[in-house]
Amino acid sequence: MDIKEIAEKINKKGGRLYLVGGAVRDQLLGKKPSDEDYCVTGLSKDEFLELFPNSHLKGKNFAVFDLEGIEFALARRETKTGKGHGEFLIDTKKEISIEEDLSRRDITINSIAKEIQSGKIIDPFGGIEDLKKKILRATTERFKEDPLRVYRIARFSAYMDYKIDERTIILMNSLKNELYNLPKERIYAELRKALTSQKPSNFFENLKLANLLDVHFNEIYSLIESTQRVKSLLEGDAFNHTMVAINKATKLTKRAEVIYAVLVHDLGKYITPKTMISHHNGNYTIGIELVKKMSKTIGVPNVWEKCGIISAEVDARAEKIEKMEFGKQVDLIEKLAKSPLGLDGMQIVIECARNENDKTFPLVKIGECMLKQINGRTINLNEIEEKKRYEVLRKERIKWLKNLQYKDI
Repeated sequence: MDIKEIAEKINKKGGRLYLVGGAVRDQLLGKKPSDEDYCVTGLSKDEFLELFPNSHLKGKNFAVFDLEGIEFALARRETKTGKGHGEFLIDTKKEISIEEDLSRRDITINSIAKEIQSGKIIDPFGGIEDLKKKILRATTERFKEDPLRVYRIARFSAYMDYKIDERTIILMNSLKNELYNLPKERIYAELRKALTSQKPSNFFENLKLANLLDVHFNEIYSLIESTQRVKSLLEGDAFNHTMVAINKATKLTKRAEVIYAVLVHDLGKYITPKTMISHHNGNYTIGIELVKKMSKTIGVPNVWEKCGIISAEVDARAEKIEKMEFGKQVDLIEKLAKSPLGLDGMQIVIECARNENDKTFPLVKIGECMLKQINGRTINLNEIEEKKRYEVLRKERIKWLKNLQYKDI
């Protein structure tokens, strides 16, 4: 049974079927929707089950049906009953209109519906006009009923590179106290999507604009107006430097853990003593603790935290690797190769942290070539005492680096 046949059966029973939310938005933008959400008006739960006896009721708090792999939700109204993201009283009476269902949604561009049979677009809150203007705007004042919408709209601004309107920024700020009640897994989910978006800096810039950045991202907030290396003064403070860096990163990789490593690579800078402003020597030990703290606050996966830690620990050294002693180069390459970030991940961190005109050391090419050519299989270590084998291996790798001609790799 296709969607038109389902709509026809619903219509004959006195109901209506609509495509809603992001699928309509994407169609209007000429994009193929990643998923499709359907809303049913004019039918009760029992009537839907009677009409489609092979459907399965999925929703615990409200009626969502699975019919041949497609989800259908009854139009509903919500009444907030407490603080936080999940405390709502749900009503799915058949008299609820599509306009009322749309009114409870977060932003106008997601509050558009399309009637399946007629193809008519229902846009009671001006979502189409906001799409044209590339504006993210709260559908109604009911935006304030769900604090998760703060991070959701910030994530949308990163995904679509749209501006959030001033009134919505004020509504976001009004939810500041409720943000503390959000489960960390929901914060992480929005962050993960934001970091792999078109312009991830928008996520943090809009939280900053709404005076909310310090709630769950205090370590990033603390970079604002902090000191920065002389070479990076064109970017202003360490916050701006970091925002430029993550926008570069999302163009180089879709590995979220690597972009997270770029995000946190400079966390130690803002508390560096003034006598060390030019180089920020020693800030990596402080940065590691800040990475751990932020990672715990927002509940990122262990691999993200490990990538962030190695980035904060070796960033300053890796940026200057070509000026290091050969022995230290070997140690750093080996350390990175064994880490979850890897040589390729660290290469991206370095490229994003440097200025556009700075030449980037070919860390991946040199590191992978050294490890491939000089290892326990390519040199004879069998006749050497076991405890001295690594010392010999290390000396051979240092010798290899000293004799390296870049044209050979």
